Amino acid sequence: MKNKKKILIAVLVLALLLAGAYVLYNQFIGGAAGGQLTEQDRVFAPDFLVYDKDGTEVRLSDYHGEPMVVNFWASWCGPCQSEMPDFQQLYMRWDDQVQFLMINLTDGEQETLSKASQFVREKGYTFPVFFDILSEAANAYQVYSIPTTIFIDAEGYIVATYTGAISAETLQQGIDLILEDPS
Repeated sequence: MKNKKKILIAVLVLALLLAGAYVLYNQFIGGAAGGQLTEQDRVFAPDFLVYDKDGTEVRLSDYHGEPMVVNFWASWCGPCQSEMPDFQQLYMRWDDQVQFLMINLTDGEQETLSKASQFVREKGYTFPVFFDILSEAANAYQVYSIPTTIFIDAEGYIVATYTGAISAETLQQGIDLILEDPS
């Protein structure tokens, strides 16, 4: 009888811990159900240097004059993987009006250019992927949690941000914001 009571208490404690962890994850990390599109006061988007798959330098400022969706991700990140099909779908829809910059956090250990490139190739994604080998982009935007998505208007101002796996609907809302006429 004592053993059954101990087991029951242990199961209840475990269930409470798991429930608490789930709530905290959604509240602080911004899982698919917990993130929020946060509109920003017009702050100019900081420039950064990343590299394309061929090693060519690319700067955010190369795209000024065009609305941009900048997404920070890694191939090992489950929430990043879950949002990629939506990015691909909306990239195909908006590629002539919105620049998509998919910034891979390439630390050289957990995430390498090879691992990220293989992931993109295997999934058949065609959106532009850039590699943040020096962490310059992540540092410029203070990205401490991935995925993180930044919406930048054609004038180069950050309009909105989203931390966590973004849904197709919320991604479209962000795109709508950067396509609006700011005047």
